[in-house]
Amino acid sequence: MSLISGLKNSIAFLTIVPVGMDADGVAQAALYMPLFPFIGTAIGLIVGVCVWLLEMIFPLLLSALIGMGLLLLINGVQHMDGLLDFGDGLMFHGSRSGKLKVMRDPTTGAGGFALGLVVFLVAAVSIAAIPSAQIVVSLIVSEASAVFAMVLAAAAGKSAHKGMNTLFVAAMHRQRGLRLSLSYVIILAVSFLALRSIGLMVVVGATLTALGMVLVSNRNFGGLTGDVLGATNEIARTGSLLLVLVLLKWA
Repeated sequence: MSLISGLKNSIAFLTIVPVGMDADGVAQAALYMPLFPFIGTAIGLIVGVCVWLLEMIFPLLLSALIGMGLLLLINGVQHMDGLLDFGDGLMFHGSRSGKLKVMRDPTTGAGGFALGLVVFLVAAVSIAAIPSAQIVVSLIVSEASAVFAMVLAAAAGKSAHKGMNTLFVAAMHRQRGLRLSLSYVIILAVSFLALRSIGLMVVVGATLTALGMVLVSNRNFGGLTGDVLGATNEIARTGSLLLVLVLLKWA
């Protein structure tokens, strides 16, 4: 298995970019999960440039909403789907097995809809409020931090049941210290180069978000699921954008 093959399958897993996925592509993506922040960086760069250009034509909020739509489109809306299921599972009053059953239900309930709407709108409003001069680097850091949060959650958590999540959790637990250190080096380098000390604070925020999601998932579901990992991505992105906005205003 080559690095190029691993990155190609990681791109195919995380995005709708038509690079093609091998028969064992998901397993390869799991093994190369520590490199996910590189892909997040590329996604953030693309969307950031698009938003920057849109803001020259449209009002800030409209540009931000279009940017969020583009971001979800590139990601194949898979993480947002996980967020909606996660919200439904959290709102279900019952056993862990009942919560997991609700999360697997293809319909979206009030809990998922409400959580998804709040997370989406807070992210969009934050993008609209970030100064145009910092919009590209801010989206780079927020998207890289979002996928890093999934990496950390997989390394720190356990699987609630056998499924796609099991591949990623098992891969991150194999030589966990080395894999997690590599991912930390990448996200810290990207964030510092893009936003200096603010970027480093965003990484701290993404770390706390990931660990918080692990605690919540352990308490409610008995561990991680694919939906929880997707929800971690969406929540970490929104939290990162909000933190960037606050820190930029203080600076």
